[in-house]
Amino acid sequence: MNGFSDFLELHPLFSWLFDLLKSTGLQDPWLHLVHYGALSVMMFGLLALIALFLVWWERKIAGHIQQRFGPMRHGWHGWYQTVMDAIKLLQKEDVKIALRDKPVFFWAPIVCFVAAFCVYVVMPFGENLIVADLNIGILYVLAITTWTVISLLMAGWGSNNKYALLGGMRSAAQIVSYEVPMALSILTPILFVSSLSMNDIVLSQSGPIYNWFIFRLPFGPIAFLTFIVAGTAEANRTPFDIPEAEQELVSGYNVEYSGMKFAMFFLAEFVNMFTIAAVAVTIFFGGWNGFEFLPSWLWFLGKTLLIVLLLMLFRWTYPRLRVDQLMVFAWKFLVPLTFANLIIAGLFKHLGWYW
Repeated sequence: MNGFSDFLELHPLFSWLFDLLKSTGLQDPWLHLVHYGALSVMMFGLLALIALFLVWWERKIAGHIQQRFGPMRHGWHGWYQTVMDAIKLLQKEDVKIALRDKPVFFWAPIVCFVAAFCVYVVMPFGENLIVADLNIGILYVLAITTWTVISLLMAGWGSNNKYALLGGMRSAAQIVSYEVPMALSILTPILFVSSLSMNDIVLSQSGPIYNWFIFRLPFGPIAFLTFIVAGTAEANRTPFDIPEAEQELVSGYNVEYSGMKFAMFFLAEFVNMFTIAAVAVTIFFGGWNGFEFLPSWLWFLGKTLLIVLLLMLFRWTYPRLRVDQLMVFAWKFLVPLTFANLIIAGLFKHLGWYW
């Protein structure tokens, strides 16, 4: 059985492809350019497929929660309805309002889209399956995801529309506020790893399942819960989808976008949701660690999709918060709780009361 799981591992395949590329005799600068260029294309294709799958999956989950079937008519359980939606968006006219701030309006969806995909440079998808194992990996993730708020502000300002501007300002307030408890939640396990490398975080949870940080009582479960709540807000998901509240803002920051530019914001939202789940799995659920009968990348993907399912259940279960409730919850509840949890974790580490 172990031989079967080893056969399904992907890192030997990528090592063979790199050795094949190296055997062509390319000089180092060109070798690395082609190497990382090919990895970028593969990563883009993978994440685009994941985003399309999540769009279809959320429709199905929403349907079943509301006691209906969701998409059923086109393909098996309506699987290619999402593909047709993507093609439709590619073909739609790119409407450009006359009074827009042209460069800001143009670059906003690109910045949002690129920031969403750049996170995966340091994401360990499996054993030795990582593009770049940076020694500041988790810091890089926190830094690059902050670009999302810049893109939403750009979209709101560049649209020259009061509803879009309000959506952009709401997003800035929300994301900046929830960055604080998210970073504090991540710092809790970092205390015990003593490394910011994503790969080191996974390796520190190797061995029995109780080595996963989610099982480090009492600070592990609290850190995970505060992280997943803050992550839901960071991804603009219900009940924290204030920036694009349809009832009062007509769609918020992206109200003036159409066609492919709208699709870039839309896909980035689903990629960001997958990112939150992937980071949660890496930090709290052992990453690609699992039992030996399945390959490491399959453990990572399975655990990540379970967290994505949890985020989708949030969306179709809880009502949207008001703006004041959202801010009060962040600054008066989450921030003190995460600070207290971090202090408790520090005391446990100092006293050696952990395994």
